[in-house]
Formats: sequence, C-alpha cells, structure tokens
Amino acid sequence: QVQLVESGGGLVQPGGSLRLSCAASGIIFRLTTMGWYRQAPGKQREWVASITPSGTTTYVDFVKGRFTITRDNAKSTVFLQMNSLKPEDVAVYYCYARPSSYSGNYWGQGTQVTVSS
Repeated sequence: QVQLVESGGGLVQPGGSLRLSCAASGIIFRLTTMGWYRQAPGKQREWVASITPSGTTTYVDFVKGRFTITRDNAKSTVFLQMNSLKPEDVAVYYCYARPSSYSGNYWGQGTQVTVSS
C-alpha cells in the first residue's frame, strides 16, 4: 500500500519561507520520480516541480529561483523549500509519486500553504 504523507504547510507572511516534506512508503523510493502539484481556491491543480531518481529537477516558470525540490533517498522523503512566498502561492500543495513501473501518479492528502500579512 502506497502512502504519501505531507507536512510543513502553514501560515507565513509575504516574503517568508516554508519547507514542505513528503514521506513515502510502499514504493521503491530511489526508483521513483517525485514531485509537487498545487491547487489554489477555485483553480485547477497545477504542476509545480519534480525530481527524478537521478536527481534531475524541473520547475514551473513561476517558481523558478524561489522554490527548490530535493530528495533524501535514505529517508524516502522529498522536500519543497519555498522562499520569497507571495500571496499568489496560496494553495493546497500535493506530493505525488510516479514509479517507473506505474503509468499514473500516487498522491498525498495535501498540505495548506497560506501567505498573508
């Protein structure tokens, strides 16, 4: 049974930082592409960043230079460091796992990020 458990969301002021974590179980983590999506109120879910088993990272344009995705294979955990947060970053952030042997994504339950003064 695959489980993805996110943590680290919360309330932060504009310009602040948060670090999201996603702990995975039930998959061969080191062989799995991991990433993050987000869904803002009233909007569709959108892809944010991903990291391959080899450590190659990709980002959507609007977070480049502000967000950093990393992974710790020993802990089966992926992180999203978010700096210079803006009100438009407000969303529920979802971790996903895409194993090489699976055609779809596994999803976490989401963690709320709120940016407000």
